[in-house]
Amino acid sequence: MPTDRKNGSLYTQIENRIATIEFGHPASNSFVSELLERLANEFDQLSKNKEVSVIVLKSKGERAFCAGASFDELVAISNLEEGKAFFSGFANVINAMRTCSKPIIGRVQGKAVGGGVGLASACDYVFATEAASIKLSEISIGIAPLVIAPAVERKIGKAGLAELALAPTEWKNAYWTKEKGLFSKVFDSIAEMDKELDFHTQKLATYNPEALAEMKRVLWEGAEHWDKLLVERAEASGRLALSPNTKNALEKFKK
Repeated sequence: MPTDRKNGSLYTQIENRIATIEFGHPASNSFVSELLERLANEFDQLSKNKEVSVIVLKSKGERAFCAGASFDELVAISNLEEGKAFFSGFANVINAMRTCSKPIIGRVQGKAVGGGVGLASACDYVFATEAASIKLSEISIGIAPLVIAPAVERKIGKAGLAELALAPTEWKNAYWTKEKGLFSKVFDSIAEMDKELDFHTQKLATYNPEALAEMKRVLWEGAEHWDKLLVERAEASGRLALSPNTKNALEKFKK
């Protein structure tokens, strides 16, 4: 069952060995903590499901793919415990995607910001449209993309991460993102993307699931320490969220 609109929605459909997860939220498909927890749990459950070979991750609508974590929850952080819990949301999702035994195919139909970029980076293969520009805006509000940085760096390298993180007000277009290796394919329209996505996943789901699982493990070799690393990054992010500079910057955004 979906959550109410305030907490967003999350649906999973399984057909022909393909599980399609669709998340949504009225605020540009951003994530409140409850929705992030549900998504992490969904990846864990699908990882164990022997009737599933491939997972597709998509968001509702035709506009933004994901605006990251809830701005309202970020503003409301009042102590380190709350800060660590808030930033652990995306840490838990990324780790669930990393340890999931099924390949995860991302469908990015529009802009992705902050945690939304992290989400796309944690997918194993990504279909996108020309409208799918990306941005890491965290530095501009006094925090930093510490939790998602390992996932982003894994796809586009340290230099690419720096180019995004240290230009927090600049959008990078879909072709830049594909050239760097985060997007696998870019299409002119959502219709074209969905046609190719359907063809690709239907074919992928017919292959040996054991081979897919082994390939998934290979793709994530070297990230085994992320269970600890991303939690440490969440705590560091929580400290930044409490700094006077961040609080002042957030007040300006609220206005």
